[in-house]
Amino acid sequence: MLLLVSVAWPGLLAALLIGAGTGRWAGPPAGRGPRVAAALVVLLALAAGAAALAGLAAGLPAVPGRDGFRLETAALMLAAYVVGCPIGAAVPRRA
Repeated sequence: MLLLVSVAWPGLLAALLIGAGTGRWAGPPAGRGPRVAAALVVLLALAAGAAALAGLAAGLPAVPGRDGFRLETAALMLAAYVVGCPIGAAVPRRA
């Protein structure tokens, strides 16, 4: 995984910055409806993470070769984007 990060760090940095920009632009959810939707997204993300950990614990075979590299890179970039979104949303806006 360290080799993957050392090769793909420019894409990871770009995903983090794009996520921060998106979070800054969208801002934190306001009102009851968007907060419920945000809570559902968080629950779905936790469920997906639990399923991924269950798959790792079960010892399921990994995707080999170039396709596996692309899949792992996409998963890391998605994680960097998702981390960047709340960071951007947390930055206070100036009127």
